[in-house]
Amino acid sequence: MKLITIKDTNNPNIQKFEFSYFITPNQSFEYKNIDEASASPLAQQLFYLPFVKTVYISGNFIAIEKYNIVEWEDVKHEVAAQMEAFVSNGGEIVKQTETPKKSPVTVYAESTPNPAVMKFVASKRLTKTIVECKNIDETYASPLAKELFNFPFVKEIFIDENYISVTKYAVAEWQEITTEIRSFIKEFIENGNIVVDETKIVATKHEEKQQITNFDNLDVTSQKIINIIEEYIRPAVAADGGNILFDSYSDETKQVKVILQGACSGCPSSTFTLKNGIESMLKDMLNEPELKVEALNA
Repeated sequence: MKLITIKDTNNPNIQKFEFSYFITPNQSFEYKNIDEASASPLAQQLFYLPFVKTVYISGNFIAIEKYNIVEWEDVKHEVAAQMEAFVSNGGEIVKQTETPKKSPVTVYAESTPNPAVMKFVASKRLTKTIVECKNIDETYASPLAKELFNFPFVKEIFIDENYISVTKYAVAEWQEITTEIRSFIKEFIENGNIVVDETKIVATKHEEKQQITNFDNLDVTSQKIINIIEEYIRPAVAADGGNILFDSYSDETKQVKVILQGACSGCPSSTFTLKNGIESMLKDMLNEPELKVEALNA
């Protein structure tokens, strides 16, 4: 009987190996090196492979993130065979006697220019890839976002790097709910739960434009706009708990269209920021005085 099924993910560096049974019911683990993997004999063995960067164990699968020295197509079958042999010979995936240790983390709340959004900043990295959830049906890649939507006042969730931006409904005030949300996020992370499963993230058409394969197909001005956004604008927007993505540029109308995410989406001051910040910077750096910037979801 075949124990493991190999599955591709939306991240080319991450390969998923699904078992025919649950290997860690109700628990998830993430190991970044062989020392961290002391509770998982299988993960420790995998780290002897020079291309293994991170090992994720959750439910019925093991996901492995690789370094760029190899291609998955060349090694994935060998890795699957090694894992099957390990398990068939009685090897332990995760020590059952091992009680998951809490990993202390600091989480603090930070206000944003958008009064409906609070930014919760953690003392550790939560994701390498942005996750935006407008409702609970969009939480496929984020167990934390799914749990947060159980709070009746949570409207939207945005997760990037080391923070979570929470958009609330007007039914509650921040002074009434901030401590509750902060404590929940802190406990969720400390208990070793997965905040974002990056193997399940599906890039949107707007995010794909920023990626190298599609970036190279864009016109020169669009490429320059993306570079300016990434280098000068995005860091400032991220500091306020949001994100900005390039959508399109028309040389005929001199119009730039962007997508605002997180705290920037629906923010009362977003129009001012677009016109007096982003638009002014692009006009100056591109030497295009007629240029206009429009947010498709402002």
